[in-house]
Amino acid sequence: MPSFETHIVFNQVPPLEDYSLYETDPALRAAVSREGAQAWAGELAEHGAWLGRAQTLEAGAQANRHKPQLHSYDRSGHRIDHIEFHPSWNLLMSGIMARGLHSRAWQHPEPGAQVARAAAYLMQGQVEAGTLCPTTMTFAAVPLLQREPAGAVDFGGLWLNALYAREFDGADAPLAAKRSALIGMGLTEKQGGSDLRAVTTRAAPLGAPGRGSPYRLVGHKWFFSVPQADAHLVLAQTDEGLGCFFVPRWIPDGPRNAVRVRRLKDKLGNCSSASAEVEFEDAWGVLLGEPGRGLVALLEMAATTRLDCVLGSSALLRQALVQGVHHARHRHAFGKPLLEQPLMRNVLADLALESEAATALALRLARAVDERADAGARALVRVGTPAAKLWVCKRAVAAVAECMEVWGGNGYVEDGPMPRLYRETPVNSIWEGSANVMALDVLRALQREEEALPALERELAAARGQNRDFDEALARWRALLADPAQAPFQARRIAAGLARLWQAALLIQHAPDAVAQAFAASRLRPDGGIFGELDAGTDTRAILARAWPAAAC
Repeated sequence: MPSFETHIVFNQVPPLEDYSLYETDPALRAAVSREGAQAWAGELAEHGAWLGRAQTLEAGAQANRHKPQLHSYDRSGHRIDHIEFHPSWNLLMSGIMARGLHSRAWQHPEPGAQVARAAAYLMQGQVEAGTLCPTTMTFAAVPLLQREPAGAVDFGGLWLNALYAREFDGADAPLAAKRSALIGMGLTEKQGGSDLRAVTTRAAPLGAPGRGSPYRLVGHKWFFSVPQADAHLVLAQTDEGLGCFFVPRWIPDGPRNAVRVRRLKDKLGNCSSASAEVEFEDAWGVLLGEPGRGLVALLEMAATTRLDCVLGSSALLRQALVQGVHHARHRHAFGKPLLEQPLMRNVLADLALESEAATALALRLARAVDERADAGARALVRVGTPAAKLWVCKRAVAAVAECMEVWGGNGYVEDGPMPRLYRETPVNSIWEGSANVMALDVLRALQREEEALPALERELAAARGQNRDFDEALARWRALLADPAQAPFQARRIAAGLARLWQAALLIQHAPDAVAQAFAASRLRPDGGIFGELDAGTDTRAILARAWPAAAC
């Protein structure tokens, strides 16, 4: 009898699942300890194990396959603007809130709390990025609400208590009927983009104007983050200038607020999370902060959301690297594993350098947030966050594409993890300010923040004299600052150069010598190129063993 068996399946890579994202990341664990969050190591290990479970990983995939759905009206014709999410979204949000990534570090500002939260956020982003959006928005809003006078916005403490809660409640209901709450944001309009002063939404007081007073808002927002949130921080024009308004989804002791969701955005990535266009039809809101100071308040929030962009890109970069190394370890070509092919080792080791440097800088900035009572730490956050956002978020796009290429054709099909990682990556460069905005923000910080340059010099001085490439790159960077007339044109070079120097300084001080020397040689010389151009003699085995320990397979 003829046999129709045409082939036997072999040389295919098993899915990467049921592993700990924390225990398999030596660079992250070292940064957690170094930056002052070792007390949270047990919690982080538990979180990393939960994230690595097969069912948690599958929830991330399912949340993106089943996009949010807008239901403008109920079956009786009532306007509801309800957004329906897949159950996997609720599972992931429950995990985030149970671990307090949305508010805990502000509620209990212990030493190391921001670093621990950053490490947990970086791991969470490796599994699913869309759920990070409500997490970030809420996290950034909490400090603003904490500063409001009693009774100005918080209505008897209800809002802060709901934001501190650790149980996810996705119900569309008034706050009094909910166990917890989330905050979104509404800044961007059709005509404005990054120019927030061009906002046309207007707010008129219902009585005496001022902080804590109710207003009516009329206008629109082109990007309304987390439209299902229980309240939003909204930028609008007043007679005193731009104001920041707290706009709840339900008016206190009243009906649903008149915030009309016109449509959900059909986005390239971040598909599990809803983003919307909305119009305010005499929507009810309360002025947050001082009249005319809304832009200042929201730009202050941006330091928090921008650091989360750095963490989010570091997360995607790390997961793409891990998937690439895992694939190369199990896939054979030309008689041996891909991981044993010299050129593939060059590429993967180079990507591992990028990932460790991103993690190191992100957690160093998180420690500066922990130490924000110090003027020097605040200056580091002010100048370092936009520099890191520009560089890390840009580099992640190219790095994730390279990791996809490691998979070959298998990396380009939706059955595997790489397409989703690739689609997620560009948003962090765009969200909360593009690369040009970040570069110019670095310049402003260097020019206006008296402590910025001295604080940076102290950070970089610790590595001076230990690596020739670093010393020469630092001299070139200082020369760029010496010509203020050319600084705006050279702003990207200045900001990206600062990020690379700071990453190199951290690795020279704290990483194994193989990692530090290879990073400095490949990132700080003027002739840098594509991934996979490491110098001959680079210890790729040591670099890759640190990036993905052998036991992790």
